[in-house]
Amino acid sequence: MYQTILFDLDGTLTDSGQGILNSIRYALTKLGHPIPNDELLKTFIGPPLKISFEQTLGMSLAESQAGINFYREYFREKGIFENQIYPGVPELLRSLKEQNKQLLVATSKPEMFARQILEHFKLSDFFDYIAGASMDSSRSKKSDIIAYALDNISSTSLSAAMMVGDRKYDILGAKENHIASAGVLYGYGSFEELQAAGADYLAKNTQDLKRIVLETSKNN
Repeated sequence: MYQTILFDLDGTLTDSGQGILNSIRYALTKLGHPIPNDELLKTFIGPPLKISFEQTLGMSLAESQAGINFYREYFREKGIFENQIYPGVPELLRSLKEQNKQLLVATSKPEMFARQILEHFKLSDFFDYIAGASMDSSRSKKSDIIAYALDNISSTSLSAAMMVGDRKYDILGAKENHIASAGVLYGYGSFEELQAAGADYLAKNTQDLKRIVLETSKNN
C-alpha cells in the first residue's frame, strides 16, 4: 500500500514555465549569453539549474553560479508567481488526505521558494513536509532531496512510498531511493522520457493519478 506520496512541484503541482523561462532569459541577458530557443529553454524545467547551465549551455562553474544568482534575482521579485496550479491538483490532494495519505513535496527548487509558492496557492497545508534544494546547491540532486524529505517525516517503509513527477530526474531519484514512481504526462517531460527512465506508472492527468495511487494501494 502506498501511504507516503512525494510530489515534484514544477510541472507536477504547478505550471511554472513562464516564470522559470523569464528568469533564465533575464540571467542569460545579464551574462551576455545568447538566449536559446524555447524548446531548449523548456529543458531547464525540472533539473537543478547548475546542471542546465553547465551541461546544456556549457558554462564554467563561475558562469553557472553567476547565472544562478541572476536567475534568483528575477525569480525572487517576479518569476515566483508567474505560475498557476494545474487543473485538479487541489482536489487530488484533498482526496489523498481524506484517505490519510502522508503527502510530501520533493523539488529541486530552493526550499524557501517552494514554501512561498505553495503558501501563495494555499496548498501548503496539504503537506506533511516540503523539501527543496538548499540555496548553496549542496543539496540539489533529486535523489538527495527525496532522501532528505523522507528523513524529515515519521518513519515509513520504502515499499509504501511513491514519487510523483514529470521528468526523468524524479523517476531516477525515486529509483536511487528504492521507492516506486509515477510519471505525469501533463508536465514538461514526454512519455518517451518517463518510460525510458523506468517509471512504474504513467498518469495522463490528476484523475488518472488519483486512480493509480488509490486503486494500486487497494490491490497491494
